Amino acid sequence: MARDGEIFANIENGIRLTGMPGWGDGTARSAYGSWSLVHFIRLLPKLTPEEIAEMEALNPKSPAEWEQIQAEREFLEGGSPPEAAASHDATPHQH
Repeated sequence: MARDGEIFANIENGIRLTGMPGWGDGTARSAYGSWSLVHFIRLLPKLTPEEIAEMEALNPKSPAEWEQIQAEREFLEGGSPPEAAASHDATPHQH
């Protein structure tokens, strides 16, 4: 496993020829942010399922994902099932 300093250097400077860009700009603020990420990376294996679910809820969502969430909420409040709306749209029209 990489040492903290190696992870910090990879975040700040990137990794040549891999597509991993450097995110640092040489400032104290950048270093603080990179060290925060190092600490967060070290915390990841210790997260509880509840903490993971909380973080996943904060992830950005596409418009389609928001539509699915809304359809599920409407269903839970007594509306039609989300699959029914999706399958209706996917049904081929007969002529």
